[in-house]
Amino acid sequence: MLIFAHRGASKAAPENSVKAFNLAFEQNADGIEFDTYQHDSGIVVFHDRTLARRAREPGYLLDTQWETLRKMDIGEGERIPTLAEALNCVAVNKWCNIEIKHLQDVDGWVHEVKTAVQQSDIDTEKLLISSFNHHWLQAIASRWSDVKIGALSASYELDCTASARALHAYSVNIALDAVDKEFVQTAQQEGFDVFVYTVDEPRDMLMLKAWGVAGIFTNVPDTARKVLL
Repeated sequence: MLIFAHRGASKAAPENSVKAFNLAFEQNADGIEFDTYQHDSGIVVFHDRTLARRAREPGYLLDTQWETLRKMDIGEGERIPTLAEALNCVAVNKWCNIEIKHLQDVDGWVHEVKTAVQQSDIDTEKLLISSFNHHWLQAIASRWSDVKIGALSASYELDCTASARALHAYSVNIALDAVDKEFVQTAQQEGFDVFVYTVDEPRDMLMLKAWGVAGIFTNVPDTARKVLL
């Protein structure tokens, strides 16, 4: 079962930071997951719409000038990374899941991501793009046909693979609170990998392993590696 470090090794280092990403691979994670916003000046790695929780500053991320964002301390002296800086942390042959929180120009987004990927050591076969906004995913897939899509969901729909089928997705990424064994079996039978978030308790890790889940997103990749040996 693959271990994705959720926002990096975010229990031990500031979430969505270069430090957290590097630490995740030191802890033997199979990949990292991080959140992105398409700012007017480029793609940045950050989870919240507002700056208060992580940067302890007032205001909204997208309303803040690029130069100001780049100077903000998000904990332990870490700065808000650009997409390129995050991708450059990904070790050779490791996975990377880019989650999209905000997208305003699909063509510009695809161009920037492709450029950053080409300038990194990323294996495009281990690059996964996910979002709760499936319209964005559909638009990206129409412009980048060979990229892997993760249909992100926090609910167990009546037709639980409908979005994944419509998107020709690689995986269904579903919340721990929503998933059950039947969901996993259904998705697998229809050809999709199942990745589950956010899984920090050993008991849940072992349960999902027994169900045959393909991977988990966790804040504690070091714990997951010990549990899932």
